[in-house]
Amino acid sequence: MALQRARLSGIILIFLAMPAGFSQTPEQPEHSRIFGIIPNYRTFPTLQNYKPLRTREKFKIAVEDSFDRGTVMLAASFAGLGQLNNSTPAFGQGVAGYARYFGASYGDFVIGDFITEAIYPTLLHQDPRYFRRGTGSGWSRLRYAAKQIFWTHKDAGGSQFNFSEIAGNATAVAISNAYYPDNRDAASAVSKLGIQIGIDMAGNFLKEFWPDLSRKFSRKTPKKP
Repeated sequence: MALQRARLSGIILIFLAMPAGFSQTPEQPEHSRIFGIIPNYRTFPTLQNYKPLRTREKFKIAVEDSFDRGTVMLAASFAGLGQLNNSTPAFGQGVAGYARYFGASYGDFVIGDFITEAIYPTLLHQDPRYFRRGTGSGWSRLRYAAKQIFWTHKDAGGSQFNFSEIAGNATAVAISNAYYPDNRDAASAVSKLGIQIGIDMAGNFLKEFWPDLSRKFSRKTPKKP
């Protein structure tokens, strides 16, 4: 659980550091990574002219998210934090211990991505993408981003409860019990599920406001003579 808390804390700190006053974002080409690290392959700028994804396209998103260099870097960082905090004593210390922490952390990413972005969306005919609102007040956009965790779009049009996100993460947490020997009780599972949903919600906030951040950062970057 310490690894997941570290992930959530890191995303929240990034979000709190964002400049205030965002209100509207013009449609722009999507960036494949946020801050050059966090994978951003399933963000779509608008719901206009909506076209559902085919099964192979859903799996393509999961593959891109799972095997992006940013995902490997994040897993390596969280593995280091986990070992530093001795969050899973059974993994041990030293190089072998770090390898176990890294394998578990990276496994969390890959399993979660494939279940919530490809497998469940295909079986349930739901769209795994985040559709950015981009207009309105900052608070309205925050509410919209939070809502997308629990409410998603159907392939056939319309919207429904986001079973892929909630049930998908619950399944991923259940699978993780196989390789986290110290956290297999029901209370730990519920806590991990809540933390993961919080991480995904914070991720939605970043996806919603990333064009604003990118534009502000580009303005502050001095041009080379």
